[in-house]
Amino acid sequence: MTATSPSEPPGESQSMTERSRTVTWTDPAELAAAVRELSGPELFAKLIAGELPMPTIGKTVGFRLVEAGDGRAVFEGEWGEHLLNPAGGLHGGWYGLVLDSAMGCAVHSALPAGTGYTTLEYKVNITRAVTEKTGKLRIEGWVVHQGRRTATAEARVVDAAGKVYAHGSETCLILG
Repeated sequence: MTATSPSEPPGESQSMTERSRTVTWTDPAELAAAVRELSGPELFAKLIAGELPMPTIGKTVGFRLVEAGDGRAVFEGEWGEHLLNPAGGLHGGWYGLVLDSAMGCAVHSALPAGTGYTTLEYKVNITRAVTEKTGKLRIEGWVVHQGRRTATAEARVVDAAGKVYAHGSETCLILG
């Protein structure tokens, strides 16, 4: 049995190479207020133009909105080793997070001021492994159906060559 110091968790070895990552963000209150006051198209135009701060989740995970409007939203980003599962692959939750973001924002891009949405359910299909060679990824979402109370959307994660790494579908509840 090996003894460890109080600052070293059990099972950790001195030979491990530690890494660190610093994430900075702005107070999310300004963005939250804008979400309640602006239409979807107005909100996303201000976000893309840099007139409003990007959502904190984008800073945390490393993706950003690059296009939005008319029932469509596109994000871009790259994965990082801080997002790996214990086996060394990109954690499946990352796919769910970015696909939900693209699908939800696609729905939101078609909403008038004072109307919101929430995700009721989503499904994710991971079709190909993201690796260190994959490069920048695009997450493209679009509305399939938008009704008075619900909307459905689809999205996919693709690389620069158009290869699909994951795709999903979602149902959103429209909030008046």
